[in-house]
Amino acid sequence: MMRKINVFGNPYVGVFCRASEKLACVPPLMDGEIKHAIAEVLDVDIVETMLGSSILVGSLVAMNSRGAVVAGTATDTEVRMLEKHMKVVRLKHRLNAAGNNVLINDRGALLNPGLDQRSADSIARELDIEVLRAPIATAMTVGSAGVVTNKGMLCHPRASPEERETFSKLFGVPVQIATANYGTALVGACMAANTKGCVVGSTSTPIELGRIEDGLFL
Repeated sequence: MMRKINVFGNPYVGVFCRASEKLACVPPLMDGEIKHAIAEVLDVDIVETMLGSSILVGSLVAMNSRGAVVAGTATDTEVRMLEKHMKVVRLKHRLNAAGNNVLINDRGALLNPGLDQRSADSIARELDIEVLRAPIATAMTVGSAGVVTNKGMLCHPRASPEERETFSKLFGVPVQIATANYGTALVGACMAANTKGCVVGSTSTPIELGRIEDGLFL
């Protein structure tokens, strides 16, 4: 299932929302109809939270079925709330916007190459997954430049065939290039997705929607 939406009037859905197979984290005060659409399309429970007192939740958390990686700026109260639902790994590094810097599914995690080995080891150990530090094309913010589920991955259109092969091995899924929101290459900033559905920015074109649907096997 797929649906075009805006969050707070903004088509960059992935900046505000991040999803796993069971949960979607969204900021408080989100329009009720939008929350309902996210819950319905992704078939998830909604967790309302801020992270580091920011509404840019999608930029600050990365999730898979095993747990979440959150920004180091997240407060103890915010972390405890998330821990009611999942294991939480706090990213203790200057590049701590986890949603922007970590791309993750149940098999692997791709990290901004600027993150240190300690951060990579922590994510690998706590979530029991393989970890790779590498950019997508020229983009270091891999969580913004890609979208991955347990079925498929979409990435920046300038990613090379060699890169796409590497990502496919890491995540265990086919990889396709794509854009969203009328030509935006940073597809991760434009949507939230899992194996059941995708909510994507309202300015995405029919051709883009078709590629997203095919690439994520929806």
